[in-house]
Formats: sequence, C-alpha cells, structure tokens
Amino acid sequence: MEVRGRRECQDCGTVWSYFETGSTACPECGSMVSVGLGDRKLHTARPAQLDLSRAREALANGSVRDATTPATEAVRSYIRARGFIDAGELQGLDPTYLIAHEIRHVASELGRSLSVSDEEAYYFGRLLEGADTADRPEPAAVPPSLHQARGLAAATAVRAYRDDLRTYTDQEPTVEAASSLLESLGSHVRRVRALDGAIDPADADRLVTAARRLGAFFRDGADADLEASRTALDALA
Repeated sequence: MEVRGRRECQDCGTVWSYFETGSTACPECGSMVSVGLGDRKLHTARPAQLDLSRAREALANGSVRDATTPATEAVRSYIRARGFIDAGELQGLDPTYLIAHEIRHVASELGRSLSVSDEEAYYFGRLLEGADTADRPEPAAVPPSLHQARGLAAATAVRAYRDDLRTYTDQEPTVEAASSLLESLGSHVRRVRALDGAIDPADADRLVTAARRLGAFFRDGADADLEASRTALDALA
C-alpha cells in the first residue's frame, strides 16, 4: 500500500515515522488522532522481530514436540508482519525470513511424526539457534526426511517475495525479459507447491537464488543479476 511516512499527532504535536513504528498511534501520548505528512510511498514492511526464546527453552528443557508449538507461534507472527518494500525501496529476500518459513514447516512435520530422530532434532535445534544470526543450513545438511519441509519453505517464502516484486514493478517500469522471468518464477513456485515440496534441497535453494537475483535486478538494473536469475530457473527446468 502507499502511505505517508511521517505522521503528526493532533493532540500533542509529536511527529514520528510510520515506516519505523508501523503504527498510527502517537508514540508519546498514545493518541490515535494524527495526520500524514509528505508524499505517499509504497510500503509493505512492518517492524518485526523473530523471538524464538520460548521455543529454545522448551527444546532445552523438554522435547522437540514441546518446542514445535511456541516455535510455530513465533514464526507465524513474524511472517505476518514482514514485507519487502520499505518506504518505496525494494529489499532482498533475507535468510532470517527463509529460516522462519523453514522452522514453520519443519515444526509441522516433526509435530505430526510418531518419532523424531536425533538427526531431525539436531536440525530443528540448528534452525532455532541460527535464526538470530541468519545462519541458514546448507542444502547438504537437510535430513532426507525434511527435504519436503525445506522445499515448501522455499516455495512459500519465494511466493511472498514474488508478490512484493509484482507490487513493486507495477510502480516501476521494467524490461520485458525481467517480466518474463517473474512469470517463470511464479510457475516454478506453483510446481513445487503442487509437489508438496518434494524436491532436492539444492533445487529449493536455486529457486531462492532466482528470486533474490531477480529482486537485485529490479533494485539496481544489473544485467548480471538478470542472467543469474535466468540460469537458476533454467537449472530447475
């Protein structure tokens, strides 16, 4: 949506940045009576923090199943708040967002499982620990039993990112080749979701790479990013 980034409280006169707070409530007096100042800018991002402390504590003091519910609750709240256009500027598809989606799908898989292997438990713990430092495991580290979760996480995250890419390009002119790749990206996302994520983790990462490099092209216009996105998608064909 397009919003005015600065707001002025009509009760106390405080001026603040909506882009920073994500709220129309005055940060000083709490009044909901304010007016927007300046030009409108495209904005889909909201302040979001991924707090997995309850999940980590549950995993340390209990079991994997004990940790799946607080982990799912934390990442759902985080994902709902996230967006990739900040005050008119397109952002990248970052590792923390990808980890959040993977935690959600892995937690769902392990929560339904009759038994959780040591390998699965270790991987889940690694995701929970890596979220704070954006340390996303490499494809080779994914246990075979969680390949589908990795694939679904990549497809779901890329779908959300692609939605914002489309919103961004509706406002910014782009070349036909990039528009074609954007459509191809959507087709691959739909295919992976139809397969319920059952693809090789390396292919899941190629899908992510294609989205990231396409976003980089829309930001900076470098032909190398466009070619890298095309190469990643071609490798999925």
